[in-house]
Amino acid sequence: MPLQNRVDPLGVIHVVAEHGLFMGNRGIIHDPETKTLLKKRWALQAWIICVCEFRDVRREPMGRNRQSDDQSGGKAGWTELFFLDEVTALSAGHRPCFFCRRERAKDFVRRFGMAFGIAEPRAPQVDKRLHRERLASGGQAPIVSLEELAGLPDGSMISSGNRAYALFDGDALPWSFGGYGEPVGFAGFADGPIRLLTPTTTVAVLRQGYQPVWHPSAKT
Repeated sequence: MPLQNRVDPLGVIHVVAEHGLFMGNRGIIHDPETKTLLKKRWALQAWIICVCEFRDVRREPMGRNRQSDDQSGGKAGWTELFFLDEVTALSAGHRPCFFCRRERAKDFVRRFGMAFGIAEPRAPQVDKRLHRERLASGGQAPIVSLEELAGLPDGSMISSGNRAYALFDGDALPWSFGGYGEPVGFAGFADGPIRLLTPTTTVAVLRQGYQPVWHPSAKT
């Protein structure tokens, strides 16, 4: 039975069977007895993006993945969340993990420093800014014009109507939990408000050349 651990571009967590390309976490936000989410949707400001396979480590999603000093079978450990791809995870307000994606995380933070003129950037600085901007932690999705839309970097995500789109090579790709649909030209957004889903801090990092990992459906 699918668990409630799949994240959409707005950062909302759903019950969906497919897992996607990446895993991540926001701390411990589940009950290992019932394998259901708690009322809270994050336990810390560091929302990260992890690989699904790392050093042959085996985890039981929403189980007890932290060692205990007694015979209780272990504690909950962090809650495994899943994303279609890194573009989706970035839109939800996550950033690369320093443990399992160290080089990518260093690159992200370095470009964050370039974007905001910080000589020695640190991950907590990124997390603090992102936490103010994430939609799932109370941030707002700013409205962008068609002119501004054309100037956004690839990997940014927007919404129009009830759909989310990822910007790729001058087009907008309709997003779903299973992958991306056929490209849509920007002219199709002329009649309604366009909202930027990806945190503006992350957009600034993308402008500095950070290259997120895309689901294969984006390039077919």
